[in-house]
Amino acid sequence: MHTTTAKRVRSVRPVGTRAVLAELDGLQDVLALQDMLYKAPLPGQVDVLAAAETVMVVGESAAATRAIGARLLELELSAPEIADSGLVVIDTVYDGDDLADVAELTGLSVDGVIAAHTGQIWTVAFAGFAPGFGYMVGENEALTVPRRPSPRTAVPAGSVALGGQYSAVYPRRSPGGWQLIGRTGARMWDLERSQPALVRPGDRVQYRAVREIVTSSASTLPEPEAERHAESGLRILNPGAQSLIQDLGRRGFGPLGVSAAGALDRASLRRANRLVGNGSSAAGIESVNGGLTIEAVGDQVIAVTGAPTTLAIQPPSWVESEGAAARTVAMSTPFALLDGEVLTLGAPESGFRNYVAIRGGVDVPEVLGSRSADTMSGIGPAPLVIGQMLPVGEATVSTAVGSPELQPEFPGTGVTELDVVPGPRADWFEQEALDSLCSQEWVVTPQSNRVGMRLDGTPLERSREGELPSEGTMAGALQIPPAGLPVLFLADHPITGGYPVIGVVRDEHLDRAAQVPIGGRIRFRFVPDSTTFTNTPEK
Repeated sequence: MHTTTAKRVRSVRPVGTRAVLAELDGLQDVLALQDMLYKAPLPGQVDVLAAAETVMVVGESAAATRAIGARLLELELSAPEIADSGLVVIDTVYDGDDLADVAELTGLSVDGVIAAHTGQIWTVAFAGFAPGFGYMVGENEALTVPRRPSPRTAVPAGSVALGGQYSAVYPRRSPGGWQLIGRTGARMWDLERSQPALVRPGDRVQYRAVREIVTSSASTLPEPEAERHAESGLRILNPGAQSLIQDLGRRGFGPLGVSAAGALDRASLRRANRLVGNGSSAAGIESVNGGLTIEAVGDQVIAVTGAPTTLAIQPPSWVESEGAAARTVAMSTPFALLDGEVLTLGAPESGFRNYVAIRGGVDVPEVLGSRSADTMSGIGPAPLVIGQMLPVGEATVSTAVGSPELQPEFPGTGVTELDVVPGPRADWFEQEALDSLCSQEWVVTPQSNRVGMRLDGTPLERSREGELPSEGTMAGALQIPPAGLPVLFLADHPITGGYPVIGVVRDEHLDRAAQVPIGGRIRFRFVPDSTTFTNTPEK
């Protein structure tokens, strides 16, 4: 008697301690698992990031993640139901810079490329790279082409492109290595819509050739309101090198291509909020390398945590002539900043980032449930500027402020040690490369930012050739590009990536990593991870 073997996840690999990577036999299985996890989330499931041949599932804790990994191996995959959600039509002018190259690569004429692109239905398989960027697969592989050997530093917004077996539209100006065949005026990402992404996983899309594009009108959008006068809050007199509004981030928007963002040193933000009596997730200011100067509008309660530095308070300008003295206040201690007083953060004695909490929290509009600034996608409030007014909110949870807390140690001129567990693609490297990762001191380069820390040292060599299909990534991942120099992903990282992850910094050490300054040194230490996932043999 013939029986059909149930389709299952092929294998599960740990991605640090807070995520697992399910490997599948192909895109159809990816779509099936993604659909199942959307409709029936597993206990503790926080986010699902589908990619070409994998689905990464993020858990709310290490224990929940281990349970999710074991459960994934038990699931029987069923084909997703085809939802009749209509067809998204994208009007396209086919005049891309790479159109002739695509014709040569595919053996088609230019008109043949256009006919092939418009003559089939595309399905959004998954999102990634940037909010609104949907990886679409077609009904045939006639337009499968390699990415450009050298990526462009800036691809215009609205560019219609091909890369591998996928088609996509760049939602905003960004670097990119796909082949450009046209352009569209369709707004792929618009936070004014109830569903910001024009296309989402599972949607069906058809491109339509037109002679000219009509950019979607923004006339229906409300006029921006003039900045309202705040009776209480903080005025920015100097933002320093960079100051951003941050809370604990936004979770669960991976399918839209949106990373979590949020404070890089979460413990310091929580401490600052606790000191002024706020909830842990209240929005505060994250400032880099000192120089932030703020003025109180109304009497405020403030706490500053993070990198140890001098906190100097100047009296209001209208009382200086009366002999009022400047003063300093302590780190990790709540203090009053009275109306008109000015607080300045000095250069850190060690560490890199400071967190300023105001009692009640910073009251700026939420975007997708968070007030965090995401520097990669541009979601959330813009970097702070001179003269900006930050209103105070109502995010208190206590009628009293907290007691002063001990200031933790932060990295200075020494070496910061970070614990790493083997990554899902550690098998792309020989033992010699794994040993080299942990035996040398890596220097944080000036090209580092909230997206990732770029490290300099002796390059690591891969043991495998070729490209890794894009797969989900997370904060803490150590990607190794072809040049062999690691990139440590931080909170604003892209949600998918195509370079092998040799290791993942343990979640509890990411706060420590956030305080390593430019020019600082890092040493990694592999911590054995006993987490393994094994398929149960079919009986």
